[in-house]
Amino acid sequence: MKRICSLLLAALCAQVFIPAGAQSRPAVTDSKVEDVVKAMTLHEKATLLVGVYSYGRNPDGTTRKAVPGAAGGSAEISRLGIPYAYYTDGPQGVRINPTRKGTDKTFYCTAFPIATMMASTWNTDIVREVGEAMGNEVLEYGNDILLAPAINIHRNPLCGRNFEYYSEDPFLAGKVAAAAIQGVQSQGVGTSLKHFAVNSQETFRRENDARVSQRAVREIYLKGFEIAVKEARPWTIMSAYNQINGVTASEHHALLTEVLRDEWGFDGFVMTDWTDFPRNTAAQIKAGNEQLMPGLEVQVEQIEEAVKNGTLTMADVDLAVTRMLRILFRTPTFKGYKYSNAPDLAAHAKLVRRAADEGAVLLKNEGGVLPLRDKNAKVALFGFGSYKIYQGGTGSGNVHTTGIVNVYDALVEEGFRVHEDLAAVYDGVKIDFKIGEKLAKLRAADCDIAIFTIRRSAGEFVDRREIKGDFYLTDNERASLTNVSEAFHKAGKKVIVLLNTGGVIETVSWKDMADAILLPWQPGVEAGHTVVDILTGRCNPSGRLPMTWPVAYNDIPSSKNFPSNFEGNSWKKGPVRDSFDPNKRNEGFTEYEEGIWVGYRHFATFGVPVSFPFGYGLSYTTFSYSDPVVKAGKKGAFTASVTVTNTGSVPGKEVVQLYVSAPKGTMEKPLRELKGFAKTRELAPGESQTVTISFDTYGLASFDEALNAWVTDAGQYTAQFAASVEDIRQSASFKVRKASVVKLSAKL
Repeated sequence: MKRICSLLLAALCAQVFIPAGAQSRPAVTDSKVEDVVKAMTLHEKATLLVGVYSYGRNPDGTTRKAVPGAAGGSAEISRLGIPYAYYTDGPQGVRINPTRKGTDKTFYCTAFPIATMMASTWNTDIVREVGEAMGNEVLEYGNDILLAPAINIHRNPLCGRNFEYYSEDPFLAGKVAAAAIQGVQSQGVGTSLKHFAVNSQETFRRENDARVSQRAVREIYLKGFEIAVKEARPWTIMSAYNQINGVTASEHHALLTEVLRDEWGFDGFVMTDWTDFPRNTAAQIKAGNEQLMPGLEVQVEQIEEAVKNGTLTMADVDLAVTRMLRILFRTPTFKGYKYSNAPDLAAHAKLVRRAADEGAVLLKNEGGVLPLRDKNAKVALFGFGSYKIYQGGTGSGNVHTTGIVNVYDALVEEGFRVHEDLAAVYDGVKIDFKIGEKLAKLRAADCDIAIFTIRRSAGEFVDRREIKGDFYLTDNERASLTNVSEAFHKAGKKVIVLLNTGGVIETVSWKDMADAILLPWQPGVEAGHTVVDILTGRCNPSGRLPMTWPVAYNDIPSSKNFPSNFEGNSWKKGPVRDSFDPNKRNEGFTEYEEGIWVGYRHFATFGVPVSFPFGYGLSYTTFSYSDPVVKAGKKGAFTASVTVTNTGSVPGKEVVQLYVSAPKGTMEKPLRELKGFAKTRELAPGESQTVTISFDTYGLASFDEALNAWVTDAGQYTAQFAASVEDIRQSASFKVRKASVVKLSAKL
């Protein structure tokens, strides 16, 4: 039997091997995989379906060798020649240990710009390029699957992991995620699109039940996943911890089989999020969740027992194993790829800088204070973030890097004169402190400009809070900014604020104190260089906001149904299970009472004022839009085009956002919804480019709960070509001549 199996695997290897980095590879034939499945024992099948930690057990009881710091992977079945597959975090880059026992070599990885910043580029080409570099580091450090991208919706700005996610808008999130997946998987490694689905908070994330309407779940929380799955075919999907309308996501047959596979055509396998206590093992396998991560020995036993007692059939197990093997036989480890442990980090750092330059958002530039032209100017650099900038968030989204370029270092490198006494003050303290009136006046007297950095960090395990020092400025920050602003303005000098954050903070109460506000997010290893590129005008900012910045937290529809000020034990690393109250709002359950009215859909439709609207961002030049056209094609396809002209004095890129307003139908609909976008090339002053954006009637549909169907009404629609959701530059009408209805069977 062993020789037969070895021959089978050898034939399989010969058939499927393609050099790493190939763009396309033939599917592993079902007959070959079925031969391997038939050769496996029940114990081997169960072992394959239960994951292992980086240094977890093998089926024979020995300790596996793995990439130190990797998140886990699949078990080896050595009798059949099935090797381990290695999985690594995460959304901002490969997360492995930077040092190892027995060697003085280092294994640092690149911290790329956070996902929110990548969405702010509105440029799928640069997203795909960053994905390729991430995939290369996955490959060259001996891993097989990157546990990314994360695509959950910014339902509320206080979700702790929003920096790992792209947007409040599912269309933008889906398109950016698809580009990221395509980039990573072009390197011959896989992705795990997560967290599927309706995973919108960290507080009691393992227990919380997301109670959401069928329309909202389809239009808001699944649409981005649908786009990414259909356009990019990720190797794997990671199911979420939470429940959806009373059913745990990893046990949700309607979600994992009827929607994901039957409706969308997903052909990979589903793994759970990392759970250190067992769920209903049999229910997960039966629902279509093939792999249980990070893997507990008892789960192997549970699968075997479930088959013996009839809870699971052997056909259930064989289907799950087959789905896993089809992916595992694509992996670099299976193919015997000789990884280098030496990706080109220097080249990737240059890419980080280029990508971050496109994702930085200029929020304010009163009087054209930016760009800074005089490099002889003396700079007063305030705020801890100016000297110790955050490259990204915490938790599984963090990356171990060789070091990060700070704003101070980048300004000095650029030739600016930074006030050294002030720098020394920040170097000598470890806590937030107040810049008093006296110090502010002294620096205003001997410096030419003030730069004040406000930094915020967030991450896995805990949600942010509606308190000072998080959503709001601290008393010290507010007093310091007030004193600096008054002193410098009295001296006739300008104040620039940098926002080193992964998400939204309150800005209305203080933004008038600043002459310019630049949002460089958490931009990865080249953070300081990115800031200086924008400040000096070496790069013209072209980032646009992927979420709304509200006037007040309570303006957000989900604010009353989010644990923004939760004081319980879940602020520790993970929830303390005995403190969990299943009957308490935002612990045991969260009501998604706002329905589809998430982000700009709410603010624009109901005329609620905002601080900065969705899609907003300034440039050092200006653009005009002309000649809007929408043309109908075949089978419900449309193309929309508009000509963009640089009407300013410096080169720049513009993001054209296509919103569509629907005719009045049977359902209440948003005033406008994003249905496409395009970023121009860099246009010289006076230069024009016609951009074309495609969409179709299915993309225009709303979800009718009564029919359980996607419905596109017939009638006259308006295509709006915009610089933000509130800045419509041109429009053109078009007709959908015949209504369409796409009925579904699954209900969530």
